[in-house]
Amino acid sequence: MEYVFNVPYKNNIKLKNIIEKIKENKKLLTYWKCSNVMAIDRMSYTDHGPTHVKIVANLALKFLRMLINQNIKPSIVINYGLKNEDAEVVVVLGSIFHDIGMIVNRENHEKYSACLALEFIDNLLNTIYSEEEKAIISSEVLHAIVAHEKPNKSLTVEAGIIGIADALDMEAGRARIPFKSGKVDIHSISALSIDRVQIIEGIKKPIKIKILMSDAAGIFQIDELLKPRIEKSGLKKYFHVIAEVNCSNNKKIIDKFEI
Repeated sequence: MEYVFNVPYKNNIKLKNIIEKIKENKKLLTYWKCSNVMAIDRMSYTDHGPTHVKIVANLALKFLRMLINQNIKPSIVINYGLKNEDAEVVVVLGSIFHDIGMIVNRENHEKYSACLALEFIDNLLNTIYSEEEKAIISSEVLHAIVAHEKPNKSLTVEAGIIGIADALDMEAGRARIPFKSGKVDIHSISALSIDRVQIIEGIKKPIKIKILMSDAAGIFQIDELLKPRIEKSGLKKYFHVIAEVNCSNNKKIIDKFEI
């Protein structure tokens, strides 16, 4: 079945046009395939290709819209006077390009991603934005790409959102390929323990992330991977994370873990 990239653009015509361009870009679609050849086939690593970037883009867009509904302004609106719809473009583009540097190497992949993304970003924004707007959006996307990986700090709302969304692609399906290939370690075991990630409007904070686990090993994914992303995102005050263990046997180490 042919892969189709999509996100809910709603009334954002700019984003709709960009999505159509993404679907038709054979080079980009091939790069996503190459990312997985490097990550999965050669490194026995988790998915870093088309499925992963679509999940991240959809999560990031959902987070952004939830924060905007709570009157939290995106950085591109605060700093440049652009619109919320332009912030949506930034988070989607940052999401789809953040791992493209995997075609070069895992180490420093975020830097390679920024270099490779620039050509695509310029083409995707053509005919939609002015030259000045293209430059602004490109700079915001490039920052988000580099900021998703440690030790780089997210300095915009949009970058912080993408980093958190990236860490939340943790449900068990993402780890099955490396696990079946023989990579049995804390990364694969903990990822296989994550049954479901739910995003809902929070009470304590604007966004509540509820993570359902079949085993306490899933805590590694949350405490070692998700928590650092939230802490360096600059958005910690907006996110409340709850992880619950639903074990089929009676031997439980813990029942719940919160950030």
